Amino acid sequence: MAERTPPSTLAEMRAIIGEFPGPDREAGAEATAHQAQLTKPAGALGRLEEIAIWMATWQGKHPPTCVHPRTAVFAGNHGVAAQGVSAYPAAVTAQMVKNFIDGGAAVNQLCRAVDADLRVYEMALEEPTEDFTQGPAMSEEECAMAIAYGMMAVEPGIDLLAVGEMGIANTTAAAALNAALFGGSGTDWVGPGTGVAGPMLSHKIAVVDRALALHRPLAGDGFDKLRRLGGREFAAMVGAIMAARMARVPVLLDGYAACAAAAALQSMAPGALDHCLVAHRSAEPGHQRLLEKLGMAPLLDFGMRLGEASGATLAVAIVKAALACHTGMATFADAGVSGKSS
Repeated sequence: MAERTPPSTLAEMRAIIGEFPGPDREAGAEATAHQAQLTKPAGALGRLEEIAIWMATWQGKHPPTCVHPRTAVFAGNHGVAAQGVSAYPAAVTAQMVKNFIDGGAAVNQLCRAVDADLRVYEMALEEPTEDFTQGPAMSEEECAMAIAYGMMAVEPGIDLLAVGEMGIANTTAAAALNAALFGGSGTDWVGPGTGVAGPMLSHKIAVVDRALALHRPLAGDGFDKLRRLGGREFAAMVGAIMAARMARVPVLLDGYAACAAAAALQSMAPGALDHCLVAHRSAEPGHQRLLEKLGMAPLLDFGMRLGEASGATLAVAIVKAALACHTGMATFADAGVSGKSS
C-alpha cells in the first residue's frame, strides 16, 4: 500500500477529523468487567477506576498499558508579544527551550519522576507569528504546516501522550482564541499569565479586545479561528491530539493554552476530545471557565500555572497508578475473598 501523502492544507486537516476512530467498546467492557472483580467495593477507587477503563477504551485493548508515555512540549513565539502583554520578553521562549534541552526545567524533573520520554519541538522561534491585532496570526498554509508538524510527536510504541507548550504571550493568544470560540470579551478570558497586574493587565485585556473586534466579523470555523488568533505551538498541539486519536493513543492535556488549542479542535466535531483528559486546573482564571465550556473535569488542582506540560506530566503518575491497581490487584476469586452479599 502506498504511503499516505502528509496533509498540507486546512481542508485536508478537516477531512482527517471525519476519519477519527471511535471508542473500542469491547475493550472498555472488558475493563469494566475486570474492574468489578477486583478486591474492593464497587467504585471505591473513584476516578482511578474511570481512568483505567478510559485507557482501555481508547487504546483499544485490555489490559491497557502505560509503559511508554511521552511528554511533548511545543514552543512558539507570538507577534502580539511586541504589544507588551507579558512580564517577560519574547527571547525567553528560546532560552527556556535551551533549558529544556539542558535538563534544567521543571518538566525535565517531572519526566524523570514518572519515567516519561520528553520531546521538545521548536516552531520557528526566530519567526514569530504575525501580530493578530493587525491581521491573522498565520496564513492557512502556515497553520496547516504547524498542525502537520505536531502530528510527528505521535510515533509507534507510545501509549500515552502528555501535551503542553512554551511561548511568551501565549496566554494572550489563549484568551483571544477562547473568546472567539465561546464568546465574551477580554475581561472574561484574560488573566495574569506570567504575572502581569494593574495597568499592564488592563492593557492585555484591551489588546485581546482589539483582536476580537478585527477578527470576529471574518472568522469561520475553529481552524480558521485557530490560525487567526492562535500560534504555531497551538496548531501543533492540535496536530498531536489529532494524530494521537488516529493512532489510539490517549492524551493528557496541560493547562490554559493547551486546552484552548484543544477547544479549537472540539469545536470542529463533538467528541473530538473524547480520547483526552484534562490533567490539571491551571491557576489562570480563564481555565476554569474553559473547562466548564468543554465539560471536562481536571484530574489535579494544585494551583500550577507553569505550562511546559508540567501538569500533564505530573498526571502521568495518576494514570500509572490507575493501571497498576487495575492490572495488579487480585480478584475476589484469586484472593479467596468473599464478594458483596446479594
